[in-house]
Amino acid sequence: MSRSSDLPDRQTFDRRVAAVQDRLDSGIADGVVCFPSSNLQYLTGIAETPGERHFLYLTPADGDPALLVPELSLADVRETVPETEIRSWGDDEDPLPAVRALIADRGVLEGRLLVDDTMWARFTQDLREAAPKATWGLANEVLGDVRARKDEVEIATIERASGITDAVVGDLRTLGSDAVGMTEAELAEWIDERLSDRGGETPAFETIVGSGPNGAKPHHHHSDRTIEVGDPVVLDFGTRVDGYPSDQTRTLVFGGDPTDRFREIHGIVRRAHQAGVEAIEPGVPASEIDRVVRSTIEAAGYGEAFIHRTGHGVGIDVHEEPYVVAGNERPLEAGMVLSVEPGIYLPDEFGVRIEDLVVVTEGGCRRLNHTDRGWSC
Repeated sequence: MSRSSDLPDRQTFDRRVAAVQDRLDSGIADGVVCFPSSNLQYLTGIAETPGERHFLYLTPADGDPALLVPELSLADVRETVPETEIRSWGDDEDPLPAVRALIADRGVLEGRLLVDDTMWARFTQDLREAAPKATWGLANEVLGDVRARKDEVEIATIERASGITDAVVGDLRTLGSDAVGMTEAELAEWIDERLSDRGGETPAFETIVGSGPNGAKPHHHHSDRTIEVGDPVVLDFGTRVDGYPSDQTRTLVFGGDPTDRFREIHGIVRRAHQAGVEAIEPGVPASEIDRVVRSTIEAAGYGEAFIHRTGHGVGIDVHEEPYVVAGNERPLEAGMVLSVEPGIYLPDEFGVRIEDLVVVTEGGCRRLNHTDRGWSC
């Protein structure tokens, strides 16, 4: 279990819990149960890895939250959340009576409980056994809305992570033609090393290096394909700072000149990206950003080659609310951080994607990435 000294103070976590309780108290549910996850980290600062032992955090609509943790974790948890009620159970005990007592003491044995969206099935089954008269839903009904609006600490941390990613894009441009002859896997390892050298903690996700025809596969990660002169290379990567990620994509050409067709496609994607960023402001539905970006690509005749949503929210999770996709009518709000990442993918030829993170402001938005969006090194 870990908690960085640079994370928010207890008052910030208290405000987050209060926001969740306000939402619960509106009638959505009687409580929410988290297990080791980004939701637990968001509400407590506890960055615990899921395991086979019951580690639960119950936030009722009315009353104080409480933790049930393995005895093995008790000392660390007390250091992290000293003012929270903490119960423990030992390896020689059946945890189910302790789970039932926790739910009963918060008065929600027969209420509606929300469980972590990523909670393992064994724990949801035990919760159902402990509270057979309760009804159930997913924590995202409450936490998705609360987490979508970032506080100042979160925005500053994501911006720091984005600065590291910007620096590595600069390193890639300096690498230039020296990337020719490297495999995608070798370049991905090189990127991960530079992210660490620049101050990143861990990669935010598996680094994507898609060269030539592999770039036409949006979630291709990397392979042993050798990067060739004039290859378009899709580079999508990020790092974490204090648990928060960055996420940026550039499509570069290392050595030689790309084809005219690539130049055309890259220009279309770049215009679509710019149009999407310019459309962002409070009150605009997330779907409208997707529509603006998609219409730019469709007008150029490549609508069928843009095969994913325009973007997603970014917080503790790389992908979270709000999703910038058709049908999501949720209005954007100041404090939301989201990606704008249009792409065009031509099977057996190449792909182009450009991605920046932006934070929604009172008057529009502010980019968190500042490197050149062109293809040349």
